[in-house]
Order: sequence, then C-alpha cells, then structure tokens
Amino acid sequence: MKDLASLARLDAMAQAELCARGEISAAELFDACLARIDALNPVLGAVVTVAREAPPAVRAGPLSAVPMLVKDVMPWPELRWSMGSRLFANNVAQQHTPYGTRLVEAGVVCAGKTATSEFGLLGSTETLLEGVTHNPWDLARSAAGSSGGSAAAVAAGLVPIAHGNDGGGSLRIPASACGVFGFKPSRGRTVPASFASSDFGDMSRDHCISRSVRDSALFLSIVEDPSGGPRVGFVRDPIARKLRIAAWTRTIMGAEPEPAVRLAYDASLALLDELGHVVEPIAPPSFDGPALSDAFFIVAGAAIAGVVDMIDQARGEPVQREELEPFTWALIETFLERGPEALPRARAAFAEAVRSYGETTRSHDVVLTPTTATEPWLIGHLSPILAREELIARTARTVGYTPIQNIVGGPAMSVPLHVSEGGLPIGIHFAAAPQADALLLGLAYQLEEARPWKNRWPPYSIPRLC
Repeated sequence: MKDLASLARLDAMAQAELCARGEISAAELFDACLARIDALNPVLGAVVTVAREAPPAVRAGPLSAVPMLVKDVMPWPELRWSMGSRLFANNVAQQHTPYGTRLVEAGVVCAGKTATSEFGLLGSTETLLEGVTHNPWDLARSAAGSSGGSAAAVAAGLVPIAHGNDGGGSLRIPASACGVFGFKPSRGRTVPASFASSDFGDMSRDHCISRSVRDSALFLSIVEDPSGGPRVGFVRDPIARKLRIAAWTRTIMGAEPEPAVRLAYDASLALLDELGHVVEPIAPPSFDGPALSDAFFIVAGAAIAGVVDMIDQARGEPVQREELEPFTWALIETFLERGPEALPRARAAFAEAVRSYGETTRSHDVVLTPTTATEPWLIGHLSPILAREELIARTARTVGYTPIQNIVGGPAMSVPLHVSEGGLPIGIHFAAAPQADALLLGLAYQLEEARPWKNRWPPYSIPRLC
C-alpha cells in the first residue's frame, strides 16, 4: 500500500486513475483513507461516523473506488444521520436520496459522515452533540460551518473530496477558512439531496469541497439534473475570454472587512488585472441589511419548526428542551411569535434583495468580494449557546457576503488564493448569474493555474505530519 502522505496529495481524479491503471486496489484506497482518519481525526473532530466496512462491490464510474465523506445533513444508508442534533443522535438512514444514488453510480465509496452545526444553521461547527471541529491551520480556530467537518477533512488530506451543502455560505465559508475550493451550483442545477421541502431548503445547494477545480467540475457533472435546463457537463478548461467583473467590499450589513482580508482582496484585484479581465469597483446593491438578516433566520426558524412539529406528531410527545441547542430553540420561538405573516414578509424581503442585486450586477459577468469579512475566528465565537441577538450580530459581521447568492440562486465559489501574514487562509469569493456555472468554473481553472494551491498544506495535515 502506498504511504499515507503520497495518497493524500492526490486529488479524487488522480486516485481514480491510479486505481484504474491497477497501481492500487479499491480496498487499499479505502484502507489508506481509514488510516488517515484514524491518525488525525482525534485531533480535528471532522468525522463523526466512520464506515469501517467497504462496500462489497464498487461501481465502475468516473470516481470509481475514490473514498469520500458525506456531511451529516444528508442521509446515507446504514450510517447514523444526526444532522448535528441530539434530537437525532440515534437516527440511522435507510435509503439514498437521488443525489446519493448518483454518487454511488459514479463509483465513490463513502468512508463516513462529517460534522455539521445543528441542522446546518450556524457558521461554526461546534455542537452540543459532537463537540468542536478544529481548523487544521490553527487548532484554536473554527473550521467554520456549517460544512466545517468536510472542509477540515479535505484540507487535512483525510479524503480528496467531501460532500457539503450551502444555505447561506455553509460550503463556501468553511472552504475559505480551511484553504480549499468550495463551489455552490445554481438553483435547480443538481438532483435532489433531500426528501423534505421548505423555503430554507430551496435556498440550499449541495455540492462538494475539493482541493482541485477539476474534482469539483467532475462532481457537478455527476449530480447534474438534466431537467434543470441546458447541461453544463464536465467543464475541463480555463475560460478563454476577458470578463467584466464588478467588485465591492461592503457587507450586506454595511461593514468593511478587516485589514488582512482587504490585503487579500486587493491582491486578487491585481491578479485579475494581470489575467486581462476588466475589474470595476462599484457601489454594492442597496440592501436593507437588518431586514434581510431577519428574513434569513425567520426562514430557517420556519424550517426547523416544521421538523419539530413532525417529530411531535410522530412520537406523540413534544420535543424536549435538552434535545435542541439554545440557538435553534430561539429561531423556532421567534418564528412562532411573529405569526402567520412572518414567512410572506421574509419572502418579500428576499424578492426586493434579488431585484436590487440584479439591477446592480446585470452589466457584469462576475461579482468579486471577499468570502468572509474576517480571518478564521476562534472557537466559541459563534457558539450555539450564545444569545440569539449576539449570535446573529456576530454572524452578520463575519459572513456578510455569501447569503445573497443563495437568495438569488446563482453559482458562487470561494477560491483559496491567499494566506495571511498570520498563516491563516483567506478565500476570495466569485459569483455569477443563475445558470452561469460553466463560466465560473472556467474562471476557477484560470485562477488555479495562475496561483496554484495544491501543495499548500496546513500544519495539521497528513502531508505535513506523515
């Protein structure tokens, strides 16, 4: 079996090619993945369930025999499906979603489930059920969230690729915090990854966190929904035309990023100019930040209130206080207190934001901002036991760029272009109009060529430690 570090350095496509050439077996790939998880996960807390037994047979497909991890908000048969909540601590999934079926057909092997914030609600992966997921760049810092377990696992080399989902930045933000590539597809681009439906679910998109752009592009082609419009397919090449890029730094709440983020952003402007693109700093859309933030959490509260009501009816007794985190209860209670007009008002706020965003950006191919306004934050900064008002205020300060893309429904990505002077990764955010996924992936390839990141490994990673 090849040593752990050499395999960890390979992306998913390279691992599949190695297996296809007969240089390593599917069993060896799987065993090496488990060895990497066992070696480093006790420190990171990225993986919450390990699938110790490989499937008896692996499908022939574009990612045949490649081990991956699945965020614990999506079911995978015979594995625990807790969604980061004590309410579902003993829940075991029974069947695949259409999304999971596509992955199996592509030949991937699920090696386990990754940590998430409770129901994917928070931008930090630290739950009362599972504990803390640490950032492999600095163990005192959060891997962000809610796909923090997946981002930490890929950044540390436990797997080459991991599933995540994104309802307001939940895939892109941890990708930025952990120095890896995170892409959110357009609304309707991929097959369903859930059995339920809600306004919050409609904003969420599933995809993967990866080290290479090509892995992300291939993954999208695997899970693409043919009924969602013209197919993207497997985007393989850098974009070959000049783009007109709108750029701003002000968050939805009207704040500016901290100095380290501003430096990374300015360096990105220079890189895009070097690549021949036309970057135009403009005034951001005119958002009612507080109304938009309130609408987002009302929609989240409505979704979780529906889950609680379903459980109440199914088991004949109310969900108990200790079964959900304090912040989750606060979202539910706020939604219920607002009454029947809460959701219509939230939808109206979203519609106004979409209108303003469209008017501001319609003349541009791409929008450029930071991914987050701050460097990766310390563990506890977005703890679920904080008061609702404080937690929402801290979230708005930190993650004030990404949620609008979920509301608009366009593709967006965090690209790991920079590391701060303090040794922490800083992602740069790019977004495009709905259905312009191929354009954005083409830009990602170009950026990856210009500023390669594949050999940039954090201190707590298999290549650095083994």
